[in-house]
Amino acid sequence: MSGPRAERTARRGRTHRWAARWSPYAYLAPFFVFFAAFGLFPLLYTGWASLHRVELTAPTDMQWVGLRNYSRLLTDEFFWNALRNTVTIGLMSTVPQLLMALGIAHLLHHRLRGSTFFRVVALTPYATSVAAATLVFVLLFGRDFGLVNWVLGLAGADPVDWQNGRWTSQFAVSTIVIWRWTGYNALIYLAALQAVPGELYESAALDGASRRRQFVHITVPSLRPTILFTCVVSTIGATQLFGEPLLFNGSAGATGGSDHQFQTLGLYLYEQGWVNLHLGRASAIAWAMFLILLLAGVVVALVGAYRRRTG
Repeated sequence: MSGPRAERTARRGRTHRWAARWSPYAYLAPFFVFFAAFGLFPLLYTGWASLHRVELTAPTDMQWVGLRNYSRLLTDEFFWNALRNTVTIGLMSTVPQLLMALGIAHLLHHRLRGSTFFRVVALTPYATSVAAATLVFVLLFGRDFGLVNWVLGLAGADPVDWQNGRWTSQFAVSTIVIWRWTGYNALIYLAALQAVPGELYESAALDGASRRRQFVHITVPSLRPTILFTCVVSTIGATQLFGEPLLFNGSAGATGGSDHQFQTLGLYLYEQGWVNLHLGRASAIAWAMFLILLLAGVVVALVGAYRRRTG
């Protein structure tokens, strides 16, 4: 074969080889384009803005200050207060949430009448908007006419000012997070449980193991990677907590209460950037949150590596 026909065949072969080599990159290109535009660029721009004094009203007027915005955070009592509140609310919401999610998943995994209905019910709070859920809980935790104080009154207890107390307000905000995310994590655990061989439970039952012993010795070890995943995701969510504390006391706005008693890092960032208009300081807070999460991830990775070596 020679002439134009052979040339066309060779050209088609080169085109086919080129398409086979580069088409996967073309399929992935939209993701990288959107990630660069809406993920990487904002991250880098925020890091650059954190090194400048810049106001939200004039975002292009930047004055270089180096690490001054970060050094101010080290002596900023409001930043450390927000960090403490974030850790406290995170622990108060994450630990009970994951424990209850694990128990619910274990119950739904076994034969239960109407299990499909309960699975849908478990996901319903996640589908509810933050604003709607928070406003309902504001009514529940109302000081004068709230349902929670009414129940406490039936038990002979005095009414609690849930919004103005430090621990009470943080507890109330934590209950919102627990209500919204417990079912979501339960379904994640339930999906992981589907991959656990049923023979393990059957063998344990033949050996006389109770449901509790099966849960401790089979369910929990099998779900260890999934539990670690939900812990990491919940930690990230707790660090970025914003909507629930913002709406819990609408009159307080971004201050998180009259005494900043439930102001989280997300609220403090919003207050600095969109209330006080200090975009440079808000950018430094955002990067501080990122570095805190990065440090927590490194610690978890080191602990996991140590346990694998010693185990």
